[in-house]
Amino acid sequence: MAEKTVAQADDAAYRAKDERTGSEIVVQALKDEGVDVIFGYPGGAVLHLYDALYDAGIAHILARHEQGAIHAAEGYARISGRPGVVIATSGPGATNLMTGLTDAMIDSLPLVVITGQVGTHVMGTDAFQEAPIFSMTMPVTKYNYQVKKAADLPRVIREAFHLASSGRPGPVLIDLPKDVTAERAPYVRPESIDLPGYQPTTVPHEVQLKKLVALISKAKKPVILAGAGILHARAEKHLVQFAERTRIPVVHTLLGLGGMPYDHPLYLGMGGMHGLVVANRALYEADLLINIGARFDDRLTGDPLHFAKNATVVHIDIDPSEIGKIIPTDVPIVSDAREALARLLSYPLENADSEDWLNTLSAINERYPLWYTPDSHMIKPQEVIRLVHRLTRGEAIITTDVGQHQMWAAQYYGFQKAHRWVTSGGLGTMGFGFPAAIGAKLAARDDTVVAIVGDAGFQMTMQELALLKEYGLGVKVLILNNFALGMVRQWQELFYAKRYSESLLPFQPDYVKMAEAYGIDGYRVQDPFELEQVLTRIFTDDAPALVDIRIDPQENVYPMIPPGKGIHQMEGVSPSEAGTLSPRA
Repeated sequence: MAEKTVAQADDAAYRAKDERTGSEIVVQALKDEGVDVIFGYPGGAVLHLYDALYDAGIAHILARHEQGAIHAAEGYARISGRPGVVIATSGPGATNLMTGLTDAMIDSLPLVVITGQVGTHVMGTDAFQEAPIFSMTMPVTKYNYQVKKAADLPRVIREAFHLASSGRPGPVLIDLPKDVTAERAPYVRPESIDLPGYQPTTVPHEVQLKKLVALISKAKKPVILAGAGILHARAEKHLVQFAERTRIPVVHTLLGLGGMPYDHPLYLGMGGMHGLVVANRALYEADLLINIGARFDDRLTGDPLHFAKNATVVHIDIDPSEIGKIIPTDVPIVSDAREALARLLSYPLENADSEDWLNTLSAINERYPLWYTPDSHMIKPQEVIRLVHRLTRGEAIITTDVGQHQMWAAQYYGFQKAHRWVTSGGLGTMGFGFPAAIGAKLAARDDTVVAIVGDAGFQMTMQELALLKEYGLGVKVLILNNFALGMVRQWQELFYAKRYSESLLPFQPDYVKMAEAYGIDGYRVQDPFELEQVLTRIFTDDAPALVDIRIDPQENVYPMIPPGKGIHQMEGVSPSEAGTLSPRA
């Protein structure tokens, strides 16, 4: 008994010696998770935490707005594959993160977000800068915590990183009351994670794989739909091998771009509302559709009643809730995309009987290529994207907001590599592109990073220009400036009798002066003959630069599936059809 008492005393002494504040525990736990950069904005409820960060040795990026911080973390996560880490204070600091949390949730981006909270003794009293962020974020996070004891922090943080990055990735929020950040407790990192209710299926069922293999051998018009799940799983090489082994053409979703090189002979391009005609015809006419890691969202399918209606549908996805949600599925396969493809490649796969199909698709592509009408007096946005592609050899990291410029970039850039495309897909968040470029550059310092943004979206987060000079980030910002909310204006032109209600932006700041005010080079280009000279200049080094490019304000994105129409009912597939879109359904 005496020996046991001595041992207990020694253990208590050790624990007392190793006690740390909750803030120090958070910092140590982040370091143990390999965190090398944090995006954040301090405030009263997180002052203890920021004091612990002062000499912690982890880089901190001080955004100028919490929304800029979380979008930067999204860009970092998208390129690095590791969770982006965000810290914000309570109240407005936390609520300013809601858009980014929702964006990351729907686009499956891993984030660990730490929000400050008022002390536990005043919670629920409407204390200064109190907001119920724990309950507010339940629908838009993969999981969230509110920590009431400092001793729970090592377990919570380890679980948060595991949840954010495993299965279908997503954001995890940790709400941290201020008194918990000051409370002392021992730091004991859990040796293992015990989450019996969370066991994502990553390995496919062999019976389902064999069904797919049998279907491939019988298919005449097969097509692979490759989504962002390919990229999250780092399965791009497996995708190419699978397509080549089976001779099946590939269509990408918006978020799947880069999963196959744009010039691969089996690549058909992007499908969906503004996809290529050949890609959408392939999806419409297929007799076998193999969806790998895509959600079948409405911008891809159009009217779902007309989508792949003659196809046997196989859906490989790590999230079982996505299978059958939109499009009825004949062969469901719950699995990590890389694991499924690796196992498929281990089978003696037969080529699909697809040569006639491939020849038909090639003829469609020749007849209906992407098009635009050049103009010697105005800069066409498509020409800007094509020039950026040529100057960067299709290897730059491209980030965008949402709207016309996003679609032009997706259509015309031509991605040669995976993990080069960062955009807001499901939520369609204006203001995303520029801060996301900052995070992407921090994740890939040696790569060229180009933020292609619209004039409207850029004005939502342009205060983050301060970070380029402060942190030495050579991001190139290209504003495709048409003095409008471009996609809103396009829809009002086509479906609302040209009633441009609050979509035009005739008054704008001088972006060149603004760039110079933040200590970076700024340019304005409106002459088509000056465009190449200016862009060539900014791509000669890794210094930050901003270019205000005045594009044709009347240019629209074509082709287009009108609202309420099926994927086979694209219009604007040639110049003669560009003005004949059907009325709004």
